[in-house]
Amino acid sequence: MKKIVITLLVFVSLIHAAQVYATFTVQAQKDANIAFIASGIINKIYVDVGSRVKKDELLAQLENSDIKAMLDVAKTTYKYAKKDYERQLKIKDLIDEAKFDTVASRYESAKNQLAYQRALYNKTFLKAPFAGVIYDKKIEVGDAVSGLMLRTAFKIQSKTKRKLLLQFDQKNRQQVKIGDKYEYSIDGDNAKYSGIIYKIYPRANMKDRKIKAEVMARDFLPGLFGDGFIITHSKK
Repeated sequence: MKKIVITLLVFVSLIHAAQVYATFTVQAQKDANIAFIASGIINKIYVDVGSRVKKDELLAQLENSDIKAMLDVAKTTYKYAKKDYERQLKIKDLIDEAKFDTVASRYESAKNQLAYQRALYNKTFLKAPFAGVIYDKKIEVGDAVSGLMLRTAFKIQSKTKRKLLLQFDQKNRQQVKIGDKYEYSIDGDNAKYSGIIYKIYPRANMKDRKIKAEVMARDFLPGLFGDGFIITHSKK
């Protein structure tokens, strides 16, 4: 038993924690430029810089009265085409096959046209792709937008979820692993924080020979920076 304990102590002593210096900048975990993919005139804007929004919340819309009218026409056409189809379906075995095919074709065409007009109408509304905060607004009511030349309307970032974008010297690439602990501090903040590396970039920057990695964080203001040490484990 004593021999086993000594062996374990020797084995443990072969493993030691090493520290790798790394700097970082704070980024939002999610960050997106939002744009209309349809052409038109901005008719309404529902949010501003600093607005907190939910996923799929309406942000802005184009003037769409003409498209709405076409959608209403498509709904009416579909409504009566469907009724005719259902009537003919009940007596399918009693009528000419070609006549039934014509009715069925008219019904399918009306259904497809309705789906198309609804898609065009939906594109006149701009919605949030995820829950977050609007941090930039680049449109005003009356502005013209073009689906052929995408123009950013808003910039949105996740509310509280952040990531630290680390950079460390490429000479330490063999030491740093996913799952390693990162102990750090924000510039101008005396508090100490820690997190776990969940992503390591598979290449080094050609200019400064640095490798990037990412650590999850929360609540920090994007754009802040700091430094710290990656706690790695390597054999002597």
